[in-house]
Amino acid sequence: MHHQTSDKYDVLRSNPELLATKQRITQDDFDALHEVAAKYFRLVFFDSGNDESAPRWLRMIDHTDQLVVATTALGESAESGALLLEALSERDEHSASLARNAVVVVLQSERGSTLSDAKRVADGFTELARMAVTIPFDRALHGGALRYDAVRSSTRAAWLRAGAAVADGL
Repeated sequence: MHHQTSDKYDVLRSNPELLATKQRITQDDFDALHEVAAKYFRLVFFDSGNDESAPRWLRMIDHTDQLVVATTALGESAESGALLLEALSERDEHSASLARNAVVVVLQSERGSTLSDAKRVADGFTELARMAVTIPFDRALHGGALRYDAVRSSTRAAWLRAGAAVADGL
């Protein structure tokens, strides 16, 4: 575990000095990691990456209580999120329930885009997920360490809405 002292959380992260192909874990590895993490932590978050065909990714879904799909206001990224939710809806009942109850977070990631672009993308998820929340562009979210006091109040409020939506699904 890598303890984030100033931010008050712990991370079990991959080794940044090895290629991803050298760090593959099996479904059994994932189950063991999940068992230990769940024993010592009340909340366990997985950043799944984007290989939904991997057996360990599917095992993560099997252990998931609340799915959060993060995307940007760019069409290609949002389309991938929609396809993921559609595929989960067809996988099995647990996965379908996760998709229906998912929270989609749409980030206005580009300075030139507008919050209405993000809202339009979020609206496209109304048939696929329980809720979609938009996050406005904020320079403090780009480049370098994230610091709470550097984020605009409107961005904090948007993230609070996103967090409340996730908590409501637990």
